[in-house]
Amino acid sequence: KIEERVKVCGEYIVKTGCTVRMCATALGSSKSTVHKDVTERLSSLDPELWEQVKSVLELNLKERHLRGGDATKRKYAEKKRDRGDETIFS
Repeated sequence: KIEERVKVCGEYIVKTGCTVRMCATALGSSKSTVHKDVTERLSSLDPELWEQVKSVLELNLKERHLRGGDATKRKYAEKKRDRGDETIFS
């Protein structure tokens, strides 16, 4: 059962390019479990899939600061909109 879950997580990440957190939400697991599955267990079960997952996770790590900036931008745009300010970030 664990082996099946590990492969499903790996395939999902490669297929969608999602983050560990998004994968955990989609598959109903914890972030810690998905992270352990794809960084430790997958390498011994399916080395080829593990290499693909590793590439996606490295790209996500490089783009992390961009996602954080977008989230902050949306947060303050919502606050402005709620206050009724005329200028809103785009």
